[in-house]
Amino acid sequence: MISLKDAVNFHGHLGPYLILGLLAGDLGLKKTGAKKYFGVEVKVYGANIKPKSCLIDGLQLSTGATYGKGNIKKYASDRIKISMRNPENKKVVTLGLTGSLLRELNSLKGHSASEKFARELLKLNKQKIFTLK
Repeated sequence: MISLKDAVNFHGHLGPYLILGLLAGDLGLKKTGAKKYFGVEVKVYGANIKPKSCLIDGLQLSTGATYGKGNIKKYASDRIKISMRNPENKKVVTLGLTGSLLRELNSLKGHSASEKFARELLKLNKQKIFTLK
């Protein structure tokens, strides 16, 4: 995984959606067996406005998929969902956010609380963060 310092330098600040993108990208690559940069296709739903859109920076950093290469795309939706596909073996994984995580995200007040929660996300079991299909 990319270092937290490099991710923050790229994105501009530390926040929970950046971390969620980093974690989701790493998990999706492992589950699909996809290769970073050119061997992965990413679709992101429900991350059209800040702070949810920060998820996309984390996904780009962790997967190497970029808008320039055209292998990451975003779609409007009322809930966050990430679909990752390995174009070689056609394996797809879809990640959602757990209800308990969504409640915690919605209860955050201010940048300090968001930063603290972002650091806590790095320590959580991914099963408490993501649903998998």
